[in-house]
Amino acid sequence: MKKIANKKVVDQSHESNVKVYPGEPYPLGATWDGKGVNFALYSENATGVELCLFDSPDAQSEHVKIQIREVSHHVWHAYVPGLKPGQLYGYRVHGPYEPTVGLRFNANKLLIDPYAKAISGTVRWHDALFGYNIGDPEEDLSFSEADSAPYIPKSVVADHMFDWEGVAAPEIPYHDTIIYELHVKGFTHLHPDIPEEIRGTYAGLAHPSSIAYLKKLGINAVELMPVHHFISDRHLQEKGLSNYWGYNSIGFFAPDVRYSSGGTHGEQVKEFKCMVKELHKAGIEVILDVVYNHTGEGNHLGPTLSFRGIDNMAYYRLMDGRYYMDYTGTGNTLNARLPSVLRLIMDSLRYWITEMHVDGFRFDLASTLARELHEVDRLSAFFDIIHQDPVISQVKLIAEPWDIGFDGYQVGKFPIGWAEWNGRYRDCMRDYWRGADSMLAEFAERFTGSSDLYKGEDRRPTASINFITAHDGFTLNDLVSYNDKRNDENGEENRDGESHNRSWNCGEEGPTTSEEVIELRNKQKRNFLTTLFLSQGVPMLVAGDEWGRSQHGNNNAYCQDNEISWLNWDQMDNGLLAFTQKLIAFCKAHPSFRRKHWFRGMPIKGIGLEDIAWFLPNGQEMPEENWNHDYAKSLGIFLNGKGIRHMDPKGNPIYDDSFYMIFNAHYEPVQYTLPPEKYGSEWRKVIDTAAACVSDDGQVIPPGESFAVESRSIVVFRHALEEQKI
Repeated sequence: MKKIANKKVVDQSHESNVKVYPGEPYPLGATWDGKGVNFALYSENATGVELCLFDSPDAQSEHVKIQIREVSHHVWHAYVPGLKPGQLYGYRVHGPYEPTVGLRFNANKLLIDPYAKAISGTVRWHDALFGYNIGDPEEDLSFSEADSAPYIPKSVVADHMFDWEGVAAPEIPYHDTIIYELHVKGFTHLHPDIPEEIRGTYAGLAHPSSIAYLKKLGINAVELMPVHHFISDRHLQEKGLSNYWGYNSIGFFAPDVRYSSGGTHGEQVKEFKCMVKELHKAGIEVILDVVYNHTGEGNHLGPTLSFRGIDNMAYYRLMDGRYYMDYTGTGNTLNARLPSVLRLIMDSLRYWITEMHVDGFRFDLASTLARELHEVDRLSAFFDIIHQDPVISQVKLIAEPWDIGFDGYQVGKFPIGWAEWNGRYRDCMRDYWRGADSMLAEFAERFTGSSDLYKGEDRRPTASINFITAHDGFTLNDLVSYNDKRNDENGEENRDGESHNRSWNCGEEGPTTSEEVIELRNKQKRNFLTTLFLSQGVPMLVAGDEWGRSQHGNNNAYCQDNEISWLNWDQMDNGLLAFTQKLIAFCKAHPSFRRKHWFRGMPIKGIGLEDIAWFLPNGQEMPEENWNHDYAKSLGIFLNGKGIRHMDPKGNPIYDDSFYMIFNAHYEPVQYTLPPEKYGSEWRKVIDTAAACVSDDGQVIPPGESFAVESRSIVVFRHALEEQKI
């Protein structure tokens, strides 16, 4: 392959009467100080960098091109007095184009600033965006001289000034947190009470109608699917689809412009901050789903939009120079072993905490970030740096603990201070309620916080983020309505998406008019929700599951920016919603279900009863041999309200009512006997999923009494604290 030189660098600053000062290498990005803007860009291997200024987002070329002459520790920097927030800019970076050794400089390509705080628009797909000539037999070894400036969105100088009005972060402890995963557009786009002009935006989520709904539901943390500025893949757009989910970041500091109602010249930053402020006023935390494992530039045949053209070798994990390691299934992997990439990630996280006031992060494919070479190393530099950082270490850090590489499934193996999406909880509870052959011992572990995964590492039950469903996979409604995925509209002949969903259609596939099937499906939804909120750990509910949202069997709706993915508020199951609201309120009112510490299974001093006990249907404590019977589908659980073992903020012990919970996943009713009087002198029914009831007005049953528990249902009894001796 021949090496092709770049065009000559031209300094146009004097021709345009633009003054340029040396500036400072820190901070990276474009920083307005009230008098001008400092620009700083990291590139180890570049031979030249040009700062390009634009007067409109649609400009075909820059009106000012400034050759940056100052370089400090691989940071190219310049200060331009007189520039203001809203200024559009980009970079052209010069250097050798030798893909076989990992160098892909091409100054014909305008590049997005990796530290841009705002980006003016979205990519307009064109062959000029690629560093090589599309269709050339040499593929990426060829060199494109086409100018990409007309087709790439411009970086924006943002104004960091904002009045937070003294609104403080809610600082909700993990054990009190209830997470609600939502998509900014999908949640608000069809909401009838939100003004049409702000539907699908940050402002829509901040609207009083949205916040009132979230408050009434009872959640106190929203986990936003990616809002970092992302790329919608060319091949999807050519099929009339889009990257709706947004797991394809290109701007790790910029709130995505698609969700802005107020403008594209930095207004999206202010709108995002307003959203956070309004949610905080309502006592709701904001957690961001972040994608630091890869970028939207794809593999060696992908476009040159930012990192690839700035310094390919300084950002990506390369293989034989030309190709990219791919632990993410997206074509590339950011190299978190490199100081420049670690700094980028840490600077991004701190920015979203200190400037945007978010309360935590969920890290997509977090195992990728932990890889030192090919193995997943939980003591990698990434974790070390976060652990010692006084800002980042104090917010919620949640891992999606897997990637697609070898040994990528790392559930339970993240360090102290991290919580994890517990995929084993999801799988176990799905198996239990569909009647699969599974052990009660597995159910018990997951229900009590998964001590087998976390306790040995000196972590707490709150390390487990419990979920039945997530954005990726079936909705709760579809989990009980489909045995098989229905992804034909994704254009991949139904090959995409998980095929083993542990779902059960309750007797008929898809929509049905059978009242018997509908009744069973509704009961199963209540069973899943009740199990989720009664379990120890941190519950995560997916937006719309509380009222039966369906994606019509699509379990991989990443490319469906339409009615398949959007919440249709007109199709709400109000009965299921009311049940969920009462269920969440019930669990929030009782610290028995929100414990900070592990159960000990030992008698409490002065009381003589364990903090937790397990029972057979006959009212006897469960013997050891019953735990590993795969045919056992029913059990009773006693929670001692005097065995919570943690203090309130003032150091006072916390006590609660005691509870007796019966889980019956059997396809027939089971006769149950309540335990002896020493566990409770009387029991009042407070939850019955068969009757869709959450109430303190249920019947009272004495100890030792027998009664029938409906098939596939949960019954919960309460023994009031005032009736107990402390």
